[in-house]
Amino acid sequence: MVGWGLLVAAISVASAALAFPGDGFDDEPINYTRTEATDVVAQLQKRLEKGHLLQRNAANGYLTAVLRELDVPVSSQVLVFSKTSFQTSRISPLTPRALYFNDDVYVGWVQEGNVVEISAVDPQLGGVFYTLNQDRFATQKFVRQNFECLSCHTSTLTSGVPGHTVRSVYPGRDGQPVFSAGSYVTTDESPLEQRYGGWYVTGTNGQQYHLGNLMLKNEAEAQTVDRSAGANVTSLQRYFDPAPYLTPHSDLVALTVLQHQTHLHNLITKANHETRRALHYEKLLNKELGRASDFRSESTTSRIRSVAEPLVRGLLFSGEAPLTGPISGTSGFAKEFEARGPWDKQKRTLRQFDLKSRLFRYPCSYLVYSEAFDGLPAEAKEYVYRRFSEILSGKDTTKEFAHLNIIERQSILNILRATKPDFDAWLVKQARGGA
Repeated sequence: MVGWGLLVAAISVASAALAFPGDGFDDEPINYTRTEATDVVAQLQKRLEKGHLLQRNAANGYLTAVLRELDVPVSSQVLVFSKTSFQTSRISPLTPRALYFNDDVYVGWVQEGNVVEISAVDPQLGGVFYTLNQDRFATQKFVRQNFECLSCHTSTLTSGVPGHTVRSVYPGRDGQPVFSAGSYVTTDESPLEQRYGGWYVTGTNGQQYHLGNLMLKNEAEAQTVDRSAGANVTSLQRYFDPAPYLTPHSDLVALTVLQHQTHLHNLITKANHETRRALHYEKLLNKELGRASDFRSESTTSRIRSVAEPLVRGLLFSGEAPLTGPISGTSGFAKEFEARGPWDKQKRTLRQFDLKSRLFRYPCSYLVYSEAFDGLPAEAKEYVYRRFSEILSGKDTTKEFAHLNIIERQSILNILRATKPDFDAWLVKQARGGA
């Protein structure tokens, strides 16, 4: 499904470095297409097979029902108008594509589209892609899409794993990306001026300008585009009629969280897959060389470290691009997102926003609570927890984590101990000598 675009957006269908499922994803130990998914969409499909029915309405087909069943908040709606999805013909600045998300799943919808697009993050497989036929007479079934979607969704844009990408492009007035003008894969490390190209954005951002809400007359205009023209937009009425959508918003805070989340999901999947590959290879090698089955080589340890350390940096927002002033959204997403917790006894949660100088008040990603993180191999999670202990205790004072002062480190450590039971249990075990 070329150009699915995360269900998210502006992903290039012309990427020069695409990978395909034959590049190891159907080999041991991943077995991507041969492994039954256990993600939230797969679980919902099992309920449908037992007789559960989705309610359909004339306005958006099964969209509202899917969001309700998967617990995806309507306030997460963001709108992308660049033509970067397989339903390209139905996407334009007048009919943008709507995207919704929670911690585990992404849902895409276009006006008069044939299908609802869904992508879930499976604890072992990474991104798993589905479509749901919008025809009222069709069987209600989430159809898993493999090779069509993975042709783009296992590219260098997704860290080489089945995953997701938020991309910022320079769109023309018809919504076609002007790729010759350049584009950006955006994460929480991206400066604001590179973000949101091809997206509608509602919210306030002061004099921190981005590429949202802008369209080019021609390629040359990319060099002189006035970013302030798309800034601080609180109503999209001037661009198109938002009436067909569930809300009239494309929330700035939701978009910013989305960019962090997709990047982190890819890092988690990378750590999962590469750790499993390293352990699988070592198991075969130990048998071949007649070594003990639990022998651990330095090579295997190094391979695990090489994918787990980037995950640690991502979880702790190392390299996050600073905000130079306050930002805010318009849909109520921030309040609803924070309310999901979990909270410690001091009423603190990793979901609390800062939105003045950075995204979160306590820079440790809420995705430590996700099914994807919990599905990491024990060896990878052990590495992450050991590094958390070193960094948050103040033992590690390297520049990668200099953005965390001692009070913030202690706060994050205490929040994690109160809200992440297996981490607290790991710390207790270490204090007792690892017994």
